[in-house]
Amino acid sequence: MKQAVVLLSGGLDSMVCAALAREAGFEVVALTVDYGQRHRVELEAAKRIAADLADRHVILPLDLRAFGGSALTADVAVPKDGVGEGIPVTYVPARNTIFLSLALGLAEASGARDLYVGVNALDYSGYPDCRPAFVAAFEALANLATKAGVEGAGFTIHAPLQDMTKADIAREAARLGLDAGQSHSCYDPAPDGGACGACDACRLRAKGFEDAGLSDPTRYA
Repeated sequence: MKQAVVLLSGGLDSMVCAALAREAGFEVVALTVDYGQRHRVELEAAKRIAADLADRHVILPLDLRAFGGSALTADVAVPKDGVGEGIPVTYVPARNTIFLSLALGLAEASGARDLYVGVNALDYSGYPDCRPAFVAAFEALANLATKAGVEGAGFTIHAPLQDMTKADIAREAARLGLDAGQSHSCYDPAPDGGACGACDACRLRAKGFEDAGLSDPTRYA
């Protein structure tokens, strides 16, 4: 069976991606990056999801707090005033470029030629590395920058949620029979792991379940 490397953050989007990769017939190699994120509870969520959906789970430490530049990796307050215009301070500099590069290395080493990433260009916070142009450009880069790519065994970057709303993603989780309550989205959870309910990620997630007509399984603080 062919393998696919899935970037598994512990959030709903990456959970759905892992399930879609399995549905497509792939063995799932899940890659979770421990980047020193404020919302460390998502690492536990990733472990729970991987236990159900992954054949192999790699948790890679790469502490991006050494760079800073984001409310998720530095001592900067997470905004709670609603989704605004422009790129918010929760943007982590070049995060998806870094993570996809790591996933590409893991894929080439593992013999996988398919990578799944849960980026979304509709109901998102305006991050530049969630857009279709970025995904297409990274796939082109992957096939120029690797031994496998230049020898003709090219890579495909799958972004199956790219054109979905959060409501669509919530419905897809339900269709796939997933327990969405295992996932975690909040950027600024309480010490007990409960979601704040006010950050961009919480607002988008809650609206997605509401618009989908589904019960929100999120545990709020």
